[in-house]
Amino acid sequence: MSDVGTKELRIVGFLCNWCSYGGADTAGVGRFKQPTDLRIIRVPCSGRVDPLFVVRALLTGADGVLVSGCHPRDCHYSEGNYYARRRLEMLRRLLQFMGIDEKRFHYTWVSASEGQKWQQVVTDFTKQVHELGPLHDKKEKAD
Repeated sequence: MSDVGTKELRIVGFLCNWCSYGGADTAGVGRFKQPTDLRIIRVPCSGRVDPLFVVRALLTGADGVLVSGCHPRDCHYSEGNYYARRRLEMLRRLLQFMGIDEKRFHYTWVSASEGQKWQQVVTDFTKQVHELGPLHDKKEKAD
């Protein structure tokens, strides 16, 4: 059960194989306390995350989606995170037109050595999603 709320919600995380997945692993190895709501999908690069993956996750049962990759200028594929940032920022703007609160979506940059930062990102995002409540229990009105 999550430390953030009483009911565990479905949060999907698309994590870059090289940095963010390593950061999550570092947090786990360091036994940092984290919410258990997040389900991780490891991708080769955050630039490979199609915005439709995020939309589909939200429309088919996820209560929140987190995308995390390498820091800018630190991408193992040179420019993948720049492409991701452009696409995901446009997606953030599109979500309100779909009737989904943009607070249910977050993207960030975490390197493999930043286990504590990963813990903080996951905890903050999970808390934010818990404050919004389940997405599919009621029709959500975008602000």
